[in-house]
Amino acid sequence: MRKNVIILVVLALAIVPVLSLSMAFGSVYIPLDTSFRILTNALFSSTQTDPIPTLKIVLLLRLPKALAAFVVGGGLSIIGVAMQALVRNPLAEPYILGVSSGASAGASLFYLGFLPTLIATQLSITLAAFLGALLSITIVYLVARSGKSLSVSRLLLAGVAMASLMAAISSFVTFASPDLNKMRAVLFWLMGSFDKVTWADLPIASAVTLLALLVLISISRSLDALLMGEEPARSLGIKVESIKKLLIVISAFVTGTLVALSGAIGFIGLIIPHAVRSIMGVNHRFVLPGSFMSGGLFLVIADTLSSSILPGQQLPVGIVTAIFGVPFFLFLLRRTDYQFK
Repeated sequence: MRKNVIILVVLALAIVPVLSLSMAFGSVYIPLDTSFRILTNALFSSTQTDPIPTLKIVLLLRLPKALAAFVVGGGLSIIGVAMQALVRNPLAEPYILGVSSGASAGASLFYLGFLPTLIATQLSITLAAFLGALLSITIVYLVARSGKSLSVSRLLLAGVAMASLMAAISSFVTFASPDLNKMRAVLFWLMGSFDKVTWADLPIASAVTLLALLVLISISRSLDALLMGEEPARSLGIKVESIKKLLIVISAFVTGTLVALSGAIGFIGLIIPHAVRSIMGVNHRFVLPGSFMSGGLFLVIADTLSSSILPGQQLPVGIVTAIFGVPFFLFLLRRTDYQFK
């Protein structure tokens, strides 16, 4: 337990330096000590003494982008933890229920002009993505429900089927679009990007993610029990069906909200929970906050690399998470002392 507390403290202390590092890089390089000073002054309400153009770049452009990356990475990681506990499968991740594909389909239909004008005028790309995610998870839930219980196997199969259907819709409208510039923009967004994030985008995503984290920590004992199986969990007094429904609702709203903000960013919700469990064990009281901070830090670093690898160009952050995440995950699986429990 003491080791886990120390790890959580180290992760918390790393947040400000990593955010500062992220804000230093971009089309205009800002010295690391300058970005760190601006950030700490902003946190502690100190007077800013740096030039106005530098302050605008850091505080108006790069800081909201870095914070969005942290929130999205942390949110996808804790949903990955929840999904793996729900289905007791090490390959489970936030997009397993078709939420991401539904969001992508909604965004594609809206942005490429395939929605009726009367509906499209009432939407934004973010709202369209969220509604697509909500529609997808609603269908999956209705298919998986059997009386008062919820079949996990049916849930997984319905999620896979819905993900395939929504991906097919996205592909169809993308290739059917006559506007190549819009098609390229949608493809870039679908692979994950924080380029368009502003301060106005952060409150809802942050509130939803932090609320989900608090709720999941409050039921951490139930998540521990679910890893042993549904029957052992029931014997311990856990209301299994209620917990399953709660996890699905949390997963749908958090994933839908985050995908609407940043697009679909893969591997975060899969690799981070495994990495944290390999270090901290399987106690969700520690795994959840550890995954939240680790996922946030990882995605901030990945987003920083996405803007630095190719001079003058911004790579979709999903490409970077795959390039660096997959080899790490394969290495983790090869460890003889690691088991998913």
